[in-house]
Amino acid sequence: MAWKPFALAPLRRWLLVGTTGLAVVAPLARAQEKKPADKPTVLAGGGAAPADSVTEGSVTVGGHAIAYRAVAGMLTVGSTNSVDAMLGLDGKLLPDAGVEWPAKVEDQPATARMFYAAYFKKDAKPGTRPITFAYNGGPGSSTMWLHMGCFGPRRVVTTDTQHDMAAPYTIEENKNSLLDVSDIVFIDAPGTGFSRVYGKDKEKAFWGTDPDAAAFARFIKRFLTKYDRWNSPKYLFGESYGTTRDAALSYALRGVDLNGVVFLSSILNFDDSADGPQADPGTDQAYALALPTYAATAFYHHMVQGQSGTLEEFLKGVEDYAVNEYTSALMLGADLPEARKQAVAEKLQGFTGVPAAYWLKANLRVTGGEFSKELETDKGITVGRLDTRYEGPDLDPLSQFSMYDPQSVAISSAYGTAINEYMRDTLHFGENMTYKPSAYGEPGFNWELKHAVPGERRGFDASVNVMPDLAMTMKLNPKMKVMLAGGYFDAATTFFGAMHEMKHLPIPANLQSNISYHFYQAGHMIYVSEPVLTQFHHDVAAFILSNENSK
Repeated sequence: MAWKPFALAPLRRWLLVGTTGLAVVAPLARAQEKKPADKPTVLAGGGAAPADSVTEGSVTVGGHAIAYRAVAGMLTVGSTNSVDAMLGLDGKLLPDAGVEWPAKVEDQPATARMFYAAYFKKDAKPGTRPITFAYNGGPGSSTMWLHMGCFGPRRVVTTDTQHDMAAPYTIEENKNSLLDVSDIVFIDAPGTGFSRVYGKDKEKAFWGTDPDAAAFARFIKRFLTKYDRWNSPKYLFGESYGTTRDAALSYALRGVDLNGVVFLSSILNFDDSADGPQADPGTDQAYALALPTYAATAFYHHMVQGQSGTLEEFLKGVEDYAVNEYTSALMLGADLPEARKQAVAEKLQGFTGVPAAYWLKANLRVTGGEFSKELETDKGITVGRLDTRYEGPDLDPLSQFSMYDPQSVAISSAYGTAINEYMRDTLHFGENMTYKPSAYGEPGFNWELKHAVPGERRGFDASVNVMPDLAMTMKLNPKMKVMLAGGYFDAATTFFGAMHEMKHLPIPANLQSNISYHFYQAGHMIYVSEPVLTQFHHDVAAFILSNENSK
């Protein structure tokens, strides 16, 4: 699952104190003497982390059996570079840290124990073998979705576009695992899955756009050290808010040149979200960028009058209308003539199946939640948000917005069951521990959706936009490749919005050739459809292999 709906509003950027990325280590308490050698070593978090669990397995991909070693474990990261530098790979305070930490965990500097499941192909040369770091989004989601649905060695089976019967669910060998071309590490964000946060002000230390990217950067550097993978080809793979993390993280790792980054169901600029543009009047581009998704949904549900040809052929005309006539009409605001407004509403009805009268009532501006509720309201049906092919009964026929997501409720139980069974029975990790699918509802969970843009020293009210981060990374590392992927039926992170962002990155024209585009007849979680997953695996594998073969 990729992200939790929330109201979007203008947010204030904070002052960027420095942009060099150099870790300046300052003692937390200069007056304190070094800890005597005979004192017990302090553990971040107050106790020993569970021991790594190492298992072995095999998965067949493309007709070839791949033997692998799996490691389920935790790495402790600090909330700042100075705190991080005091910790060993085992999470213990280093003897030469020069400070003593308080005995009470809640008084200690904030740290996070980040859980990971890493898969290494046996008998491969680590120095040349690519390694991919994968994570879901939220913000506040664990990575059980990518782990158990996309590229892990085992996969939970769900029926595409349907709500299956309850347990028992089928967990089978994943013939589309990415292990044929890359080792892969699935990472749970702090406070999700088996990952935990500790110490003073731990929520602010990790639950926000920039603290989150910093924590993942520290985790990856520690992982590269622990497993001696600094000289391996390195890839990031994020889904949904994980793509926001992709961009910020790629810049945070600018001292570690990446070979490539995969953006699945992407959003980099939150002004492009269909979820809450009504809270930001005057910023109309989200409505135009969502139109092709609404039209694709209507096409799928056979609500486009006289529809013919393929979906892709149909969408070409919709996209052209969205960036030209529709955008120009929205830009006119109160100056839009009534006759033209009526004509636009009728055209929108033709594309989306939503009556012109509704478009007029909405002033030509329909949000994702309104569309999901209105498309089949005469049937008492709500269509999905994460995947608009899914349908479910209205919870409240009189509501303005959809009140739940039919796809989310259709598959969440299967994925929650799969990750819990797989962790204990196969990876032998997590005994007596709770696996948290997300941090939603956790005490203190209030994601700070703020971002310091690289190079800026003064901020102003704005929505989070990490396009500058990705652009800066691509300019600093011009050989890095980018793969954009998504589903036509995703109303959470629209495919046209994602494409718009990539084509508007402030980069030299020649660097646009480093970006490849792949869209599928699926929703937000494209891998729920096994045929789409097969094609996606082919595309990601080709992306990695082409980068490695070009050297």
